[in-house]
Amino acid sequence: MSPSQESVFPDYETDTSQTSKLIKKFKETPFVPIGMAGFTAVVAYGLYKLKHRGDMKMSLHLIHMRVAAQGFAVGALTCG
Repeated sequence: MSPSQESVFPDYETDTSQTSKLIKKFKETPFVPIGMAGFTAVVAYGLYKLKHRGDMKMSLHLIHMRVAAQGFAVGALTCG
């Protein structure tokens, strides 16, 4: 592209780094990273508690963990 031609996408061409794009997206929708972090935290806690689930079946524990993680993510996106 020659310097004399005007750019069609001036904002896109100035912010080309992946980090700046990611920061821009997080500023536009701040509840998405909150939902992702909460989902990860619930899954990590559920996997940690997997050893100490008592007499509960593993499949039932995993279903409860999945529902809690999805509920946190959907709740965060709904609030946003």
